Amino acid sequence: MDRREFLTSVGIAVGAAQLGCVPRRTATASRRLGSVGIQLYSLRDDAKKDLERTLASIAAAGYKYIELLSSFNNFGMPSPQLRQVLDRNGLRATSTHTGGDALDNLNRLLEEAHTLGQQYIVVASLPIQGERKLDDYRRWSDRLNEAGQRALRDGIHIGFHNHAADHTPIDGTRPYDVLVERTEPEYVRLQLDTGNAAMAGIDPIELLHRHSRRFWLFHIKDVPKLGPTDDTELGKGIINFRRLLGDIDRIEEKQLFVEQETYPGTPLESVQRDYAYISALQF
Repeated sequence: MDRREFLTSVGIAVGAAQLGCVPRRTATASRRLGSVGIQLYSLRDDAKKDLERTLASIAAAGYKYIELLSSFNNFGMPSPQLRQVLDRNGLRATSTHTGGDALDNLNRLLEEAHTLGQQYIVVASLPIQGERKLDDYRRWSDRLNEAGQRALRDGIHIGFHNHAADHTPIDGTRPYDVLVERTEPEYVRLQLDTGNAAMAGIDPIELLHRHSRRFWLFHIKDVPKLGPTDDTELGKGIINFRRLLGDIDRIEEKQLFVEQETYPGTPLESVQRDYAYISALQF
C-alpha cells in the first residue's frame, strides 16, 4: 500500500485543519458502541496516587469496563480488594496487560484473572534484549501458543498487543506478520492498537482487514500524523474511527479500550473527552 492509498483509507483531507475529524458518512451509519472500555495505563499517574479514586473517576466518565495492568502489579492493590472496588463502581475488569516474562508464573496470572473476572491476559510486549531477530518472534510465538493452550483449559484467553517496533521489517519481513502466522488462532487472540500501527506507518484499517478474524481486542488510540509521533485525543488525529468501527466483524463480541498516553491537559480531562467522542460516534 502506498502513501496515497493509506491517506484515502484513514480519511485524510489534505490541508484540513484537523486531518481525521471528518470520517466517511453512509446512509446506514446508525450503530453506536453499547459500552466502552479503557486501558488503565491512560491514567497511570493518577492510579499511582490513588487507585480507588481513579477507578471511581473512570466509572463517572461513563466507561463500563477496564483493562488492568498486571505489569504494574495493579499499583499494589491485592486482587480481592481490587475486585471489591471495581464492583462498587460498577466496573468490569475484562482484561489485563502483562509482560512476556510473566508467563513464567502463568498459574498466578490465572488465579488473579478468576478473582477479578477477567477473560483475557494480554502480553503487552516481548522482553527481547538487544537487536531483534525474526527467530525471537518465532520463539515467542511458540511460547504464546503454549501459554494459550494452558490458559484456555481455565477458560481464559491469551492475547498479544502490537507495538510500533513489531511492524519494523527485519531482513525484509515484518516480525508481526511472523508472529501472526505462527501463532494458533485457537490459542492466541490479537489486540490491535490502532495508534501503534499508525506510528509504524501501517494503516490500522488495512491491518484490520488483513487479519480480521484474529483481532478480538482493540486499543482505540488516535495519532496526529503518520509515522513516529505521540498520540492525541480521539477525533483530533488522522484515524477514521467511524470506518474502523464499522469494519470490525462481530463488534459486539469484541473488547474496545480507549488508550491515550500523552495529554494537552490532565489525563482525566482527556479520557473524559475521549469517551464523549467514541460513545457518541455512529458507524
